[in-house]
Amino acid sequence: MLLTALTIIQVFSSLAIIALVLLQRGRGADAGAGFGAGASGSVFGARGATTGLSRATAVLAAVFMINSLALAWLGTRPNTTQTETLLGEQVSETAPVPASTTPVVPAAPSSPESTTPAQ
Repeated sequence: MLLTALTIIQVFSSLAIIALVLLQRGRGADAGAGFGAGASGSVFGARGATTGLSRATAVLAAVFMINSLALAWLGTRPNTTQTETLLGEQVSETAPVPASTTPVVPAAPSSPESTTPAQ
């Protein structure tokens, strides 16, 4: 359950990071913005969206990295389920062994006295 939730968070955070990086302008666009060419094409002004998008990208990158570490830690843990008894002993829960389908034949008596009829 936890592994599934972390995987879903990982996918959504990675897609959001990709979208935010594609929305941001490159470093080369700043040279044109210095002469007034960049402010007319942006919705938030010359510098308004840059700070918000950069901060959102940094937050999502931190979520992505922490989530990656959590997924790696969960992936290296052993998959056995263990419970602790009242005395503090570790008891591992395993699946029950299925019963065999071959019929059990009783063993023949080994002593010759028991096979002779009584007279």
